[in-house]
Amino acid sequence: MLSLQMNLCSYSSLLSKRMVKCQWNFKCYSISPSSLFSSNTNTTTIRAFASSCQQLNGASSISVAGPHNPLSPISGSMEQVMVEYLFGRKKATEVAHYVWKHVVKKGDAVVDATCGNGYDTLALLKLVADETQRGRVYGMDVQKIALESTSSLLDQFASPDEKELVELFVMSHSQMEDIVPNDVAVRLVAFNLGYLPGGDKKVITRSETTVLALEAAKRILAPGGLISIVTYVGHPGGREEFEKIEDFASRLPIESWNCCKLHTVNRPLAPMLIFLFKR
Repeated sequence: MLSLQMNLCSYSSLLSKRMVKCQWNFKCYSISPSSLFSSNTNTTTIRAFASSCQQLNGASSISVAGPHNPLSPISGSMEQVMVEYLFGRKKATEVAHYVWKHVVKKGDAVVDATCGNGYDTLALLKLVADETQRGRVYGMDVQKIALESTSSLLDQFASPDEKELVELFVMSHSQMEDIVPNDVAVRLVAFNLGYLPGGDKKVITRSETTVLALEAAKRILAPGGLISIVTYVGHPGGREEFEKIEDFASRLPIESWNCCKLHTVNRPLAPMLIFLFKR
């Protein structure tokens, strides 16, 4: 039997008029989605969705903090990417990239707070780059080797004009306010936490600096912007970092923030995906 707990505001076509259990600010209420969602597309009921997922080995949970915002750029159809995630065909990072496409526009300024090997940086660059050359990607990492990997990836897959839109800095993500000009409105701040894949696993992001980075991201983010976080609990310090992030998100005012968490229930060490949307 597949158990689903769903209340993500962008899944209106999955919920139809069924009753679901929702978490707002991590407190549970029973509500009718019909009072929250509207859609001009054909709907799929929870029963039909569950029936289509019977082949899934496990269950997933989605929880949301904050009231529904009908103007949210991430509202809309995400059934395909979610089903692929549920079936194990997409990773958490791929889900994050999909959501970014509904937030970031050409010419926007974005921040990659943890460049790693550069895949997020490249994805962000492709979202903001156009012929106007107004877009900017501010990337940072505490490890020089990470920025070297990022630069190498950009050399392979970005044009010279696109590369001019990227600025890379060897520094902690907690210092992002030092590299983003005061007059720049940031559309998205992306975090991919933990350690550098293929690098020294003893060098990890720490909860103390990550919370400081989230505070900084909150200050520089423009209304309508998104803080995207992929956090890992399978390494020492990862669980504590996740709990600090969850606490940070739960304390954001519901009047101005919508916060959601996505994780796989029967894989307790799987990556956690957290979105903080600024209304």
